[in-house]
Amino acid sequence: MSEYRAVVVGAGGISDAWFNPLKEEKVQVAAVVDLNLERAQGQIAKYQLDCPAQTDLRAALRKMRPDFIVDLTVPEAHCAVTCTALRAGCHVIGEKPMAATMAQARSMIRAADKAGRLYMVSQSRRWYPLHDVIRRSVAAGVIGTVTTVNCDFYIGAHFGGFRDQMPSPLILDMAIHHFDLARALTGTDPLAVYARQFNPAGSWYAGEAAASCIFEMTNNVQFTYRGSWCSEGCHTSWNGNWRIVGTAGSLLYENDQPPVAQVVAGDSGFNRPLRNAELPAPTLPHSTMHGALCEMLDFLRTGRRPQTECHDNIHSLAMVFAAIDSSRKGRRITIRL
Repeated sequence: MSEYRAVVVGAGGISDAWFNPLKEEKVQVAAVVDLNLERAQGQIAKYQLDCPAQTDLRAALRKMRPDFIVDLTVPEAHCAVTCTALRAGCHVIGEKPMAATMAQARSMIRAADKAGRLYMVSQSRRWYPLHDVIRRSVAAGVIGTVTTVNCDFYIGAHFGGFRDQMPSPLILDMAIHHFDLARALTGTDPLAVYARQFNPAGSWYAGEAAASCIFEMTNNVQFTYRGSWCSEGCHTSWNGNWRIVGTAGSLLYENDQPPVAQVVAGDSGFNRPLRNAELPAPTLPHSTMHGALCEMLDFLRTGRRPQTECHDNIHSLAMVFAAIDSSRKGRRITIRL
């Protein structure tokens, strides 16, 4: 017998990353809801689910009374779907980004608080084993106190479709991953940003597909981000290439290879002698969406709140909109929730 029941809302391509983890964790999918009934039926058949396909979320919630919903809709629908589920007494785990605007994000937090229910965002890159290694290394002080974080992201991405017409495709659709990862790896939150978006010559995007950002973070940490979705050749990984500098050494994470760190091993010489630091082994049992789902299930069992619950994740969303605002206004922007 299944321990928990869930309704999946949204049967698009991203749902392929969710149905197997739901089945593996023995969550009963009570219904799949999508405006396109045939699409929902197709996913039910593909994953051999014993549940109905529906187009009416409210009706599905009334009939199925799930413990939580999985919101896999487009960002513009996140607020309506999540608030509907919260008001119906359901917990919610949803895809990033949290919302299409900061005003929507705030209303979602208010809805969760009023309902006394959990709303968490699946920032899938937090549940990468190597990212957890970096986070634990930084938290343990392997490189001392962190002062500086750099992330470079360069990929020539020929998507076609809606991204080619977005006004801020890189910042809106991709950089949320890197911004949230900077917070996760260092345990810091954003205070202010100076950013410039631009669209390089030769770009196939209508909007601004490249950006440079300087974030001021808590604990006197500076986070710099350079990225482009129209950079051909010498690509980084989708996770970006990272350098984290601390008072005792530096850590590098590049091309999805295991991170390496060097720390000071003496107190004399023009360049201080260095030694390679030993980093902990990966321990995450499940990665990406499966890891996020496990944190939701752990909350249901123990009450332990997930790391990306809405009160926390709004900090990452705020970085996105503050960077866009800074670029438009041409000045430093204080980040407010």
